[in-house]
Amino acid sequence: MVRHGQAGTRKAYDSLSDLGRRQARLLGEYFVSEKIHFAAAYAGSLVRQEETAAEVRAVYREAGLCFPETAQEPDWNEFDLTDVYRALAPQLCAEDPEFARDYQDLVEQARAAAEHPEASVNRRWLPCDVKVVEAWVRGRHPYDGESWQTFRARVIGCRGKLELVEREANIVVFTSATPIGVWAALSMEIHDERAMRLAGVLHNASCTVLRLHGGQLRLHSFNAIPHLIEPGLRTYR
Repeated sequence: MVRHGQAGTRKAYDSLSDLGRRQARLLGEYFVSEKIHFAAAYAGSLVRQEETAAEVRAVYREAGLCFPETAQEPDWNEFDLTDVYRALAPQLCAEDPEFARDYQDLVEQARAAAEHPEASVNRRWLPCDVKVVEAWVRGRHPYDGESWQTFRARVIGCRGKLELVEREANIVVFTSATPIGVWAALSMEIHDERAMRLAGVLHNASCTVLRLHGGQLRLHSFNAIPHLIEPGLRTYR
């Protein structure tokens, strides 16, 4: 499972930054150097996921190697943070003055940094980010969008399609932090919001390896970045 490369700003998040494209290409070069052959490839329908897959695929083909056509599977998509914010931020502002101040500050910073991708507000999770996601996961407020429970079930439901691929085959999935966190948690029989803690530490363009065999899911490696040697290549957002 591959997390997408570094994405855009808060105003336009769903696309890779220049650094994100480089991270994805370096991952492809690492896979090629390790002589990894993939029998199947999947990606969510989000632009940042598809662009990450495209960069890896291009490296394989430039090296004269086969890479499977990437099957688009929207169930690998990340949850819609923008929609969660739209629905829950006003409710949190009404009950929590500290959140209201932090949120107003976030809005102002994001507006000012819309054309500055490397600004801190575009590359860090801020306190109100954490609070709004925690509120969504815990279901404490009315929300008409996709709930945490529905999201988790959607992502886990992808398992059925992966099991159709022949045994002992390598499958690559280009997705986002929270789906990877959910699957890593599932492999350790963690079924609650602690999956978000795993998602929160994932590097952009990191690789997590799980084995699905005989009905069992096992975690072999998590958040690996052997292709991102230089510290400046390592990002979280």
